[in-house]
Amino acid sequence: MIELHSPLWLIALPLCLAPLLRRRGRAPVASLAALADRWTLRRLLAPLPELLLSAALVCMVLALARPQEISRTRTVNREGVDILLVLDTSGSMEAEDFQLEGRRVNRLEAAKHTIARFAEGRPDDRVGLVVFGEEAFTQIPLTTDHRALPGFLRQVQLGMAGERGTAIGDAIAVASQRLKALTAPEKIMILLTDGRSNAGQVAPLAAAEAAAALGVRVYTIGVGGGGGGRGILGMFGGGGSDLDERTLRAIAERTGARYFRADDTDALREVYATIDALEKSPAEVEEVVNAEERHHPLTFAALCLLGLSLLLSETALRRLP
Repeated sequence: MIELHSPLWLIALPLCLAPLLRRRGRAPVASLAALADRWTLRRLLAPLPELLLSAALVCMVLALARPQEISRTRTVNREGVDILLVLDTSGSMEAEDFQLEGRRVNRLEAAKHTIARFAEGRPDDRVGLVVFGEEAFTQIPLTTDHRALPGFLRQVQLGMAGERGTAIGDAIAVASQRLKALTAPEKIMILLTDGRSNAGQVAPLAAAEAAAALGVRVYTIGVGGGGGGRGILGMFGGGGSDLDERTLRAIAERTGARYFRADDTDALREVYATIDALEKSPAEVEEVVNAEERHHPLTFAALCLLGLSLLLSETALRRLP
């Protein structure tokens, strides 16, 4: 990538037109006899020295701005945070009470969009995804290949883990099992749901206690309003929209984290931004910048153009004083 080391020199570019504006009163010929011929090749080429001088000045200014070819090498010296995003895909998440770019979308689409942006901002951390409904399973294993995350997120669909229930406890248990064997200094879970736990084998608070014992902090996010706008899956699903904030708050408190409420897209983005600020990555990143000067061709061109301009102005295209 080409960058300018001293871009302020570009302010001088308009001054490069000065040679084209000066000496207009001089006759564009070398002798009075040549004035008899109105149109000659010599008279047509008369402005050439000034044009060459302006071009030389442009090259000189660009050279002074010092274009450089920059290459950067990033090295992560130690592990960052392991983050498992735990996402509710039950039927009630079909409620279209969120907006993206001026159009109404369901809760799941808004969550997926916000999660993708959150992951982009954590390039040095491993991020994975667990989805849950009546059951829970890992959709995206923990990875630092964040370019692949949008593609995996597009595969997340309503009801893919069962649409008639919300197994919050099982989801926490599955995510905790994933984080258990990892060695990262920081492990967090971000659970997003719009209902209350009414399915699964593990009680939510029991799962939270187990997560806390493993050193995992569980941030919880409650989304949606009073259940208006549920779609087909929401009408037939048992997940419900009666958000159990009391349980979500208790889960967060028992693991040393926080509970958040998001009723619209902006609030949801602010929640993830807050978590991002709270969970700074401990990864130490070393960036090596290699800069190679690329002004030499411009300097050479400026000298050549300047020399040619002076040569022509004193010989073949010399003007009368």
